[in-house]
Amino acid sequence: MRIGFIGLGNMAAAMIGGMLKTGEFKAEEIIGSAKTQETADRISEKYGISSSTHNRETARQSDVLILAVKPVFLPEVIAEIKDIVGEGHLVLSIVAGKKIEWIEQEFGRELRIIRCMPNTPAMVGEGCTCVCLKEQYSDLDIYAEDKETALKIMNSFGKAHILPERLMDAFIGVAGSSPAYVFMFIEAMADAAVQAGMPRKQAYEFAAQSVLGSAKMVLETGMHPGALKDMVCSPAGTTIEAVKVLEEKGFRAAVMDSIEACVNKSKTL
Repeated sequence: MRIGFIGLGNMAAAMIGGMLKTGEFKAEEIIGSAKTQETADRISEKYGISSSTHNRETARQSDVLILAVKPVFLPEVIAEIKDIVGEGHLVLSIVAGKKIEWIEQEFGRELRIIRCMPNTPAMVGEGCTCVCLKEQYSDLDIYAEDKETALKIMNSFGKAHILPERLMDAFIGVAGSSPAYVFMFIEAMADAAVQAGMPRKQAYEFAAQSVLGSAKMVLETGMHPGALKDMVCSPAGTTIEAVKVLEEKGFRAAVMDSIEACVNKSKTL
């Protein structure tokens, strides 16, 4: 099975890095094409895959074709490759805002297509990926095989979850884009520690490890985040003072509003 990426930006690079890191896939099984030769060369040098600027050649040589371009470029990419992509191809789209129905309309026919949305922690094997199937074909044997292939790829760099396509925009807000919010949170905590006199390198390490450990507690204990928060808040202690300030500053509302904006933007792409 040869996997081809059309688009070699940050998300594609994170996926490729994660796929190779686990040993689930080999570099010679992955090819890709980029808009510029500079990007193609950089990805080839970093990951050892074959890459070029020729989308048609990537499509021609692939069994699984992953569409990984920005939404604005997808129509011209489809126009370029639609006469090559056929029944022998499984198409995986990670393009934000473009539904399966829209993509098939651009190709002018039905496809073996699955829509996916990973996030950048894929690079370190901790990705979170939404997988959306064509529900009307989910009982067909070939589609069952395609689903298994998609899950194998997406699970190779983290955890993949099947969701109905109507929840894709919500997933983008809470998982696809959320690493950026978390990075900002870590940076802000580290800045505060630096302000209190801590060396920056240590501040980043302590802040990041605290976020990692806290997330692991949610996943592994199954406890409600609110209950876990209460466990840290001793009566008249330091933590409850910090929580009070976060509440006064509208911390939760700011997070909810930001995700709402992200979801709404995804719907308009």
